[in-house]
Amino acid sequence: MHSKNELKDITHFLLEYAGRLMGSGVHTSRVVRNTCRLGQSQDVEVAVSVIQKNLIVNVRDPESRESYTEMADTPAFPISFELNAELSALSWDAHDQRLSLEAVRKRYAEIVARPKMDPLCTLFLVAFANASFCALFGGDWTSRGIVFSATLIGFYLRQVMQKHHINHYIVFIVSAMAASLVASSALTLDTTAEIAIATSVLYLVPGVPLLNGVIDIVEGYVTTGWCRLIQALLLVLCIAIGLSVTLMLVRNSLL
Repeated sequence: MHSKNELKDITHFLLEYAGRLMGSGVHTSRVVRNTCRLGQSQDVEVAVSVIQKNLIVNVRDPESRESYTEMADTPAFPISFELNAELSALSWDAHDQRLSLEAVRKRYAEIVARPKMDPLCTLFLVAFANASFCALFGGDWTSRGIVFSATLIGFYLRQVMQKHHINHYIVFIVSAMAASLVASSALTLDTTAEIAIATSVLYLVPGVPLLNGVIDIVEGYVTTGWCRLIQALLLVLCIAIGLSVTLMLVRNSLL
C-alpha cells in the first residue's frame, strides 16, 4: 500500500516521463504503454490522458483505491529516436527488474543528461542528406552542390532562429525562402535547376508529425492525431509560402 506522498511522487515522475516522450516525437499509444508499464513496476494502476498541448496522469493504489491526479503542459523537445528508444527500454527494465522509483529516476536522469549531437555536425549531416535527395530525384553533381550549400544556409538560419525562440511558423517560412533562394542560382547554370530548387526545402518536411498523426488516428487517438496532422500541414504550408516567394522573385523577374 502506498501513502499519499508516494502516490504524488510516482505521479509527478510519470508525468515528467510521459511529457519527455510526447515532446520528443513519440506516437500517443507508445507514450501510454510505456507510462503504464512504469506504473506497473511501482505496483500502481495508471491512466494517461493525452491531448496535444496537455498531459493528465492518474495514479491509483490497487489496495487502498486512493488516487492522485496531476496535469501539465506538453513540453517541446528536439526529436530524438535514440532518446525515445532508451526511455522505452527503461520502462521494460523497470518492469522486468522491479526497479525502485529512486533507481528509475536515477537512470532517467542519466539518459536525459547525455550530451546531444553537436549542432555543427547536425548541420552538415542534414546538408549531405538533402543533397542526396537531389541525387535521388535525378539532380546532377552541380545541382547537388548547390542544394548542399542552400541547405547549409537554410538550416543554419533555422538553428539560429530556434535558439532565439522565434515562432516556428516564421522559422519555416524564412528557412524555406533562404534555401530556395540560394538554390535558384542554379537557373544561371547549365544544370537541373528545377530539381535543385524543389529539393532544397525537403529538409523542412515534418515527416515525424505526419506519421505520428496518422498512427494516432488509426490507433484511436483521433483528437491528438488530428492536432498533429493540422500542425504538420501548417508547417508544409509555411514551406510552400517560402518557396513561393522565391519563385515569384526569380521566375517573375522581380530580382
